[in-house]
This record gives sequence, C-alpha cells and structure tokens, in this order.
Amino acid sequence: MSGHSKWHTIKHKKGAADAKRGRIFTRIIKELTVAARNGGGDPDMNPRLRTIIADAKQVNMPADNIKRAIRRGTGEEAGVTYDEVTYEGYGPGGVAILVETLTDNRNRTVGEIRHTFGKYGGNLGEANSVGWMFEKKGLVIVAKDKAAEDALMNAALDAGADDMKDDGSAWEIVSPPDAHPAVVEAIKALGVEPETAQIAMLPQNYIKLEGKAAQQMLKLMEALEEYDDTKNVWSNVDIDEKEIEASLA
Repeated sequence: MSGHSKWHTIKHKKGAADAKRGRIFTRIIKELTVAARNGGGDPDMNPRLRTIIADAKQVNMPADNIKRAIRRGTGEEAGVTYDEVTYEGYGPGGVAILVETLTDNRNRTVGEIRHTFGKYGGNLGEANSVGWMFEKKGLVIVAKDKAAEDALMNAALDAGADDMKDDGSAWEIVSPPDAHPAVVEAIKALGVEPETAQIAMLPQNYIKLEGKAAQQMLKLMEALEEYDDTKNVWSNVDIDEKEIEASLA
C-alpha cells in the first residue's frame, strides 16, 4: 500500500467536511440523539452512546449540547427525529460506495444523494447492491511518529484487536465493533492520541483508480461528505498519493 491511500486515509488528508467545527457539532448532535433513542441515555449501558460522547468531548463540544441531544433522543426534550439510512451506489470505474446518513426527511435526502452521484459520474444503486462487500469493524489510525510499533501492537491485540497493518505513514488497527472502545482506551493509555477512531465499514477488496477517474471519484466523495445529512462515506477505492496531491493543488 506504500504510496497509495484508501478512502478513510484520503478523508483525513483532504480534511473534507469535518474540518469545519460547526459541521462536526451538527453531525455529532444527530448521532447522540439517535444513539440515545435506540439504546437509552445511560452511557454506561449504551456503548455506542459512550463512544459518541467521547467523540463530542474530543472536539470540545459543550456539555450542555451533549446533554440536550441525549435528552431529545430519550424523549425528555422536544426535537427533530432523525432516521439512519444507508445509500449504496457506484462511482467512476465501478468502485463501491456506501453513504451513511442521519435524516429527518428521507425523500429530500435520497434526491440529493442521487443527484450528487449523477453529477460526478456515479449512480445510486439498490439496497445491498454493494453493501455485501463491506464489513463493520472498529478502526483506529495512529500516525507512525506517535507510537512504537511493538508497544502499540501489544496494547491493541491485548485489548481485543484483530490486526494492525502498515498503511504508509500510519498504523491501521482493526477490531470487532464490540472491542473497539477497549482498543481505543488501551492506545490512549500509552499516551497516544489516534488520528481516527471510529466504527467503520471496511471493504473486503480495493479497486485502484488513476487519472480522470481518480479525480472524478475524489470530487464525488468530497461532495457526498459535504452534504448536511451525511454521517459517513465509505468506498473500496484506492488512489495514488500523487492523485490526491493533484486534487489539492
């Protein structure tokens, strides 16, 4: 993979939608509300909520914002109800794309997602057209200059991680979703702050794109990321570093 980047790495390099704090807050508030609605408002009894609260604190979200979002999810405060909807489709070169959304209007969201796919050379697919290519996993990315390989690997594996891979300038640690919180805590206990720590949809195989198709794919994925209802975008695309640099120029 040296010189190449998978989509979760590309997102970090491009600093897409999440570079704007307001957008981060909006997304996390939606996630807190949905997690509390589905699993209750007690983070000790709701691992998903606990993880999102940690994300909120990481970006310095005020405690009052966190509490209000949770109370809306449990019905203790009035507010908008969000649904989790995942859309599946294809990008340039036939790459697979999953778009996870949090929406209060499914008709609006599917229309916008379909329009965005079409604008950048992709097309929206049917349910499970590409979803079967992905697995839900805990994903932690740690910059290589932040931790010693052996110490990081031992801590992660002891906490329940499946594997640690070399992804160029970073270590990529993959775990079962239920082991993810423990893995993150074990890494932080080393004094290491991850670049990324999230539940991810990881593809079984990757498709490499070059030239015009790669540039079009980067534009499509960034447009999907920037849509207000988007929670996460996942793909099985693999693009050379030089292509990413060209898109940033």
